[in-house]
Amino acid sequence: MIINSLGTLVRKLLLMKPRVVFVLGGPGAGKGTQCVNIVKKYGYTHLSAGDLLRAERSKEGTKYGELIDSYIKEGNIVPVEITIDLIKRAMDETMAEDATRNKFLIDGFPRNTDNLDGWNKKMDNDADVKFVLFFDCSNEICIERCLERGKVSGRTDDNIKSLQKRIQTYMQSTKPIIEQYEKEGKVRRVDGAKSVDEVFDEVQKIFDAEN
Repeated sequence: MIINSLGTLVRKLLLMKPRVVFVLGGPGAGKGTQCVNIVKKYGYTHLSAGDLLRAERSKEGTKYGELIDSYIKEGNIVPVEITIDLIKRAMDETMAEDATRNKFLIDGFPRNTDNLDGWNKKMDNDADVKFVLFFDCSNEICIERCLERGKVSGRTDDNIKSLQKRIQTYMQSTKPIIEQYEKEGKVRRVDGAKSVDEVFDEVQKIFDAEN
């Protein structure tokens, strides 16, 4: 009986799919800060597409490093195949350590229709997208926050030239993704201009309703 029960549990764990929440919003909208809070309270694993790309860029001898570096410096979107490969690798590594850790916040992805098409093509059968958490914040506030962050972050893209390009890319490429998910009823909108605590109050209401 015990052996049969263990066998059933193992099969269930092997069949568990990653449950994904996409976290979107302009640069400086508060995505990273709130993801930290969500991880603490709800047990998600936070994967930042930008952080994964920057980490890969900083490693010596990787096949993607120089290519990623050139895209980030220009404020452009890295080819989807690279980003999805890094995201999938991170999810696989997390679940290999503990199969029950199958809830993921994917921050800053998908950023354009190419991203979304690539995700649907490669990951549609391997992960379930539960909803999109969208931090709605004005461009002016986003730029102001990023410039302030840039004083201590050391990020090469937290400067006015890169920020203007990133905002333009976001408006042209990512906004349509949010609108598309909105038509499917999958967008959960949060006012990102409020204080950190006020924003998290709204976030908690969303996750409490979804869980």
